[in-house]
Amino acid sequence: MSKWTADLIGDLTGKRIIITGATHGIGYAAAEALAARGADLIIAVRNRARGEHSVEKIKEKSPGASVMAMHLDLTDLDIVKHFADEVTARFDRLDVLINNAGVMVPPHKITRSGVELQFGTNHLGHFALTAHLLPLLMATPLSRVVSTSSIAARRAKIHFDNLDGRNGYNPMTFYRQSKLANLLFAIDLQHRLERAGSSTISVACHPGITVTNLLSRGSGKETGRVMKALMRIVAQPASMGSLPTLYAATHPDLRGGEYIGPDGPGNTKGYPVLSNDPARLYKPDLAARLWDVSEELTGVRFII
Repeated sequence: MSKWTADLIGDLTGKRIIITGATHGIGYAAAEALAARGADLIIAVRNRARGEHSVEKIKEKSPGASVMAMHLDLTDLDIVKHFADEVTARFDRLDVLINNAGVMVPPHKITRSGVELQFGTNHLGHFALTAHLLPLLMATPLSRVVSTSSIAARRAKIHFDNLDGRNGYNPMTFYRQSKLANLLFAIDLQHRLERAGSSTISVACHPGITVTNLLSRGSGKETGRVMKALMRIVAQPASMGSLPTLYAATHPDLRGGEYIGPDGPGNTKGYPVLSNDPARLYKPDLAARLWDVSEELTGVRFII
């Protein structure tokens, strides 16, 4: 069986794609590949200067690429709404929303929404962003939402009684929780889209273990050289880690509800394939409770 690579992505000319967190790691690698295939690309970034630098680098590699940076801070729900309002006002279609940005194992912090930083950034910010952009997505035939989870979700629970972390905080426990939330949201969104009769689909993915900037612990700084060197022993480069994202965002055979990850041992490395993790991890009652709590915490409601 042949291995799927970014070279197999078809022509994306005329397709508008938003990807969050695309200044480094798998987000940047995915953005670079999408722009090279002709997509009208928006990279949604917290740091404006880094966003513009990423745009310049992408255009250097793909002259004539249609790519722009827009400011988005997923920890601030007012900014999330402002971003979505601006996108909706400026553009008449949105083919793909890639919920990629994330933080990993930072010191304990609370967002303006009153929840722990990883849950607030990785899940709630993207939950609200998707809700605000869903009318535009559903107005675009055959559009899709891609949500980035992690193999860390395999050992996760949702601690509904301690979402702010004030009753005890372990960075990795809360990272796992946020990634399980991403997976539950993606599958539950697909079910709701199906019930609404929409052609929009929701697909989840994970990058395995990939050398990225996540281990900067939410600081935005470059990961240290020693840590990067250690990671290269057990991890794959961002160019490989981005493949599940690119597959989820572009593969024409996907129908929604799939979970894409690497094909290697433990799904830590390799080329994108379908994962059966949702069969064990997705529980309808848990997903429904998470959805209700997420709407309450963000103050947003989905149109489906």
